[in-house]
Amino acid sequence: MPHAMKEPDRSFIHPGSILVKDQSRSYQLALAKGTSQMPSAARTIRPDDCADALTAVREQVPLVQCLTNIVVAQWTANVLLAVGMAPAMVDNPEEAGAFAAIAAGVLVNLGTPQVETVTAMERAVAAANEAGTPWVLDPVAAGALGWRTEIARKLLSESPTMLRGNASEVLALTGGAGGKGVESLDSPEAALPAARELAVLHGTVVAVSGPIDHLTDGDRVVRIANGHPLLTRVTGVGCALGAMMAGFAAVVGDPLLAAVAATATLTVCGDRAAARAPHPGSFAVALLDELSALKPVDLAASVAMA
Repeated sequence: MPHAMKEPDRSFIHPGSILVKDQSRSYQLALAKGTSQMPSAARTIRPDDCADALTAVREQVPLVQCLTNIVVAQWTANVLLAVGMAPAMVDNPEEAGAFAAIAAGVLVNLGTPQVETVTAMERAVAAANEAGTPWVLDPVAAGALGWRTEIARKLLSESPTMLRGNASEVLALTGGAGGKGVESLDSPEAALPAARELAVLHGTVVAVSGPIDHLTDGDRVVRIANGHPLLTRVTGVGCALGAMMAGFAAVVGDPLLAAVAATATLTVCGDRAAARAPHPGSFAVALLDELSALKPVDLAASVAMA
């Protein structure tokens, strides 16, 4: 996945396998807090569930509003179109709230925040919460700079459906120092306790990107080992993943499954694209092609979870 620091050891993982760890105490805490984002039971997520989620995306074509950064807007739109979603880059304060109320999912990405776009994000989040629209927070470079970190924490207090970031960004939201700009200086495994803490506290799913992605709802933990280092050589892959998560959340009732299915889809396609395109430019095009061509049955057969 994006922000990979080194190639992970996958010798213990078999395609199509999955292990979900239960953490009953944190789950009980979440239930006690009455968080609406948590599933009613700690259900095991299977590769076939990811396939079904991709089928639902293709059938329903969810409309995803992207309040994202200026570096990745076009790439994000192309990724959504390739996988079978409909992108809408409505990010001005006059329209963001109204659009969030009718969108199927919303992405809030802090890559290049401006005063005006932050206002739009706040209005979109308020409208999404009012309408019950799932939304994803991507706290890009949280911890590295004070203003965006403050914004990220304020938005996180609004209980996003999902929080997606690298390990240093996730740790920054619990008091860590953050990374080197957008690059992580920490491992997903090291950030897992913080991810579980944030998930329980805010009733959200936390997806930590890295060589092996770690995703949790505070109770269940899913690890995904697909993904190629070339994913880190194309600008905006992680940002586009946040948008994909918003789209999957629009068609899947379990937010953890939505995050897992989106991550599995992107990383499996990354593996496939790298097999025929060994350099960043051709890889970016091949990744879009693979996202468009991926069959749900092949997703289920190829995803490596542990």
